[in-house]
Amino acid sequence: MQKGQSLTLDLATAKIEAYCSKAEHCTSEVVTKLKSWNINERQIAEIVARLCKEKYINDLRYSRCYVKDKFRYNHWGRIKITQALRVKNINEDDIKEAIEELDQQEYETTLKRLLAQKRKSIKASSDYERNGKLVRFALGRGFEMSIINKYLNLDEDF
Repeated sequence: MQKGQSLTLDLATAKIEAYCSKAEHCTSEVVTKLKSWNINERQIAEIVARLCKEKYINDLRYSRCYVKDKFRYNHWGRIKITQALRVKNINEDDIKEAIEELDQQEYETTLKRLLAQKRKSIKASSDYERNGKLVRFALGRGFEMSIINKYLNLDEDF
């Protein structure tokens, strides 16, 4: 296919089904992909409706997978994950449901471990400066301030 050419509806549907079969995708990613293929808005709506009906795409399922992956592999906190899902135009209810599935104990254990690792590599002249750097690090990862404070003040219990 050359740049500027449009696909037929059947070919576009087949290609996007294959795309969705290879990995989990959300509705906005599928729409973006279809637009890049010069598919018109009416046809995009038809294709997306069909993909939803046939369960090729499901934003709640996508959110659950995204939350698990970003937490387990990237060690992101709830705030950063939520913001990333909002950028992908995921429904707030789906985001909330997926975020609530995170195990609180595993969440806190991960933060504790991240803070302990980071503490070893920080160069600071005072506890105040060190704690400030740790707070910025954990906030950048998307963890909540209340949980950061809970583990920041424990000196050698890491």
